[in-house]
Amino acid sequence: MRSDNQSIWEGPPKDFILLGVSDRPWLELPLFVVLLVSYVLAMWGNVSIILVSRLDPQLHSPMYIFLSHLSFLDLCYTTTTVPQMLVNMGSSSKTISYSGCTVQYAIFHWLGCTECIVLAAMALDRYVAICEPLRYIIIMHRPLCQQLVAVAWLSGFGNSLVQVVLTVQLPFCGRQVLNNFCEVPAMIKLSCTDTAVNDTTLVVLVAFFVLVPLALILLSYGFIARAVLRIQSSKGHHKAFGTCSSHLVVVSLFYLPAIYMYLQPPSRYSQEQGKFISLFYSIITPTLNPFIYTLRNKDVKGALRRLLARIWRFCIR
Repeated sequence: MRSDNQSIWEGPPKDFILLGVSDRPWLELPLFVVLLVSYVLAMWGNVSIILVSRLDPQLHSPMYIFLSHLSFLDLCYTTTTVPQMLVNMGSSSKTISYSGCTVQYAIFHWLGCTECIVLAAMALDRYVAICEPLRYIIIMHRPLCQQLVAVAWLSGFGNSLVQVVLTVQLPFCGRQVLNNFCEVPAMIKLSCTDTAVNDTTLVVLVAFFVLVPLALILLSYGFIARAVLRIQSSKGHHKAFGTCSSHLVVVSLFYLPAIYMYLQPPSRYSQEQGKFISLFYSIITPTLNPFIYTLRNKDVKGALRRLLARIWRFCIR
């Protein structure tokens, strides 16, 4: 029996209190502004990537199929969590309903696992582009890319479904306080019963969905590094580095917080420690990703200029 919240099971709670930074009132207004600006930038940046990837014929290669799905994932990430946080910061009632909380952590978990596999597929694409350039079009054909994306979405959904089925069966007792939004580790921590099955399932499944794709990414870049070292010209080195550097930065921004948050037993989960890390991977990473890809990618910048020119010509007619 857990005693963190209280010990009498009162059935499913009507709602949860989202603490946010209410314990630091002086932070609420600055954080509200930062979240609002970041959300607008994330929406603008990721929608732009999706549009140019779909509308520009020069960006119909496999890399941009994966990139458009990554941008859509980031768009959903921020929309799942940030609007609720903004509403709570602007009101005295800082709550979320039980059903709303369940939907939030279900979608959030689905998106996170899907993104792990999409990032691994992008690493595979970079490996083939650099190590097998003459066979790139044959290997990374469009049906294969669509199949990899479908596997990513379906696998993420299956993992989320398992976590939701186990989590909704947990009894919650007493005053239910969460930080910024609903996450599976925090929900398990709030339960007042034995959660050994939930703890083990979460760690095993998340380890599989985080560590296996990460191992494939590292393996791909090991082969890429070996191939790059064989290139004699400095121009070739620079081109190969430019091809991979954006993806490596995005992988680092996504995986480091995820490993810290999820690859530990939920019983050791600290809401105070997780408060600002959850803000980082729910808003900062999705906001930075489109800019990381556009600032170092001439194709995307060119496509954006062509799209803006088309919009401008349409507006002045």
